[in-house]
Amino acid sequence: MDINLLKRLVRMVETSNIAEFSVQEGDLRVKIAKYSSNPAPVITMPANAVPAAPAAAAPVVPSEPKPAENLQNLYEVKSPIVGTFYRAPAPDADPYIKVGDQVSPGTVLCIIEAMKLMNEIESDVSGTVVKILVENSSPVEYNQPLFLIELNK
Repeated sequence: MDINLLKRLVRMVETSNIAEFSVQEGDLRVKIAKYSSNPAPVITMPANAVPAAPAAAAPVVPSEPKPAENLQNLYEVKSPIVGTFYRAPAPDADPYIKVGDQVSPGTVLCIIEAMKLMNEIESDVSGTVVKILVENSSPVEYNQPLFLIELNK
């Protein structure tokens, strides 16, 4: 099953009144469900099923940054997908950004690995990185805050 198809199915469940959706393709069965206690859809697959990955994936960019609660002029960059957070392109490489770095729209902030695909997360705003909210190699959830960026005035 194509990763892009999975992403479209997740978005369809997120934006609709559908509470649960499942589809089967051969031996692969995918179930996407959303619950009130956890607004993010859940994808489950049998342990022996390995979806085919596309040859190349487009970078995933968070939609619109949302203002952080109780903090003026700060924006949270949130994870657009579930996966593993990496600050650098390789274990021995320098991180993409550090606290205090200036960023602009399109600046790569991190990578989130999902289903063996590396998705670059880019900034949508110009500003200064004031806090990195996730440890390197940590799992992240959909819509989890990753960075705080103070907007340029």
